[in-house]
Amino acid sequence: NVVIATVPFAFLLGLLRTRLSEADLVAEENVRLDAELQARLDQLRESRARIVEAGFSARRKLERDLHDGAQQRLVGLALDLRLAREKLDDDPLAAGAMLDEASAALAMATEELRELARGIHPAILSDRGLEAAVESLAQRAPLAVDIDASVDGRLPEPVEAAAYFVVSEALTNVVRHSGANRAEVGIRRDDGRLVVEVADDGTGGADPAGSGLRGLADRVAALDGRLRVDDPADGGTIVRAVIPLGGGNGAG
Repeated sequence: NVVIATVPFAFLLGLLRTRLSEADLVAEENVRLDAELQARLDQLRESRARIVEAGFSARRKLERDLHDGAQQRLVGLALDLRLAREKLDDDPLAAGAMLDEASAALAMATEELRELARGIHPAILSDRGLEAAVESLAQRAPLAVDIDASVDGRLPEPVEAAAYFVVSEALTNVVRHSGANRAEVGIRRDDGRLVVEVADDGTGGADPAGSGLRGLADRVAALDGRLRVDDPADGGTIVRAVIPLGGGNGAG
């Protein structure tokens, strides 16, 4: 009878141990998830801090470029026009030559301003969308660039900008560092995300910690996306960005 009486207690004890073991596993899983979440938050804080600093640095560079480039040209142009106006009556030939020089200086200043604006946010991206802007990048590249883009309409503006600069920076790295003869750009929607890939046939060795790629990773992370850089064993580099399409302005 004693043995029979203890059976329910043994069963209950075993059940309790099972429940405690399950609770321990749940607690361990919660700790792991909390650690992952904290690491993710830390990464986001660090990336946002770098984005802010990059914004300050970019603004300072823009101010220097404007001051040393287009602004100086425009100041000189104003002086040339004033001198030409003074010579117009007494020496029209000299005034005409000065006006020609002023016209050339104005064309150079305009081109510099266009280049600066393109670096901030290219007009073609706003006017015609991501595919047209990427095609423009490919046309200006000094190597063959194949594009396979299937976006199907406009995307949220922040996503378009991030994708554009991923392609722009990746192609710049290809030209400067890889020794590649060809690059391939792929852009597609995939289950509520935009996937952007830039691959080349160069020597590889891209540094994800470099300032350019790290800045791209921060830009993509700010949209809750991820940037990955792969160097396959057979050479070349693949830069891949995956960006959610849920936020931002513009048509989805």
